[in-house]
Amino acid sequence: MDRDEAVAYVEESIGYRFNNKEYLLEALTHSSFKNEMKINRRPDYERLEFLGDAVLELISSEFLYDRYPTVPEGGLSKKRASIVCEPSLAICARRMGLGKAIFMGKGEDATGGRERDSVLCDVTESVLGAIYLDSGIDMARKYVYSHILNDLKEDELFVDSKSKLQEIIQRDYPGKEFIYNLVEESGPEHNKVFKVSACLDGKILSIGEGKTKKSAQQMAAHIAIQSLENGKED
Repeated sequence: MDRDEAVAYVEESIGYRFNNKEYLLEALTHSSFKNEMKINRRPDYERLEFLGDAVLELISSEFLYDRYPTVPEGGLSKKRASIVCEPSLAICARRMGLGKAIFMGKGEDATGGRERDSVLCDVTESVLGAIYLDSGIDMARKYVYSHILNDLKEDELFVDSKSKLQEIIQRDYPGKEFIYNLVEESGPEHNKVFKVSACLDGKILSIGEGKTKKSAQQMAAHIAIQSLENGKED
């Protein structure tokens, strides 16, 4: 997509028209693309991601505080963690189709960057940051409510998937060895991506990806739970 096509596509997808299109273009620009630009270089989305992360934490906290009036602080924190975790936000990005509109370097694109959970999570937050700068908290809240808080049941599956998976294995596969293995570590020091496999008795159940080993394990655990509950493991 060229810049005009990308702007039109994302605006249609998220249901919001930007007053300043440059905010959205910045929100869709991966650092690998910026580095390949020879002229008219625009900033990548990292600063907007930082802002969007803070806005998302505020809005999701406000939402949970109102929705669950009897849940204590610890429970609210757990629910919020499920909403703002990397796999959950990547799901949101896929629902919106944001991956198609990311401006990305050829090398990053060729290695599947626009479908990588870490990138999709970042762009979900950077678009939120762009909306906040463009129109303020009310429109930012509308984006979050429409595209991130619209399916809490699914998103909450990510709350401590590792513990849930361990319970399933202890119950249904007693005596079998279960471990997580680091499959791959890539990217620069400031933006590492980890791939981790979940293995049961030497058989790989799933592979998860994340910005930290812990988030990659949570993703692997979530996928493994789906696999085991669908009866794919004998």
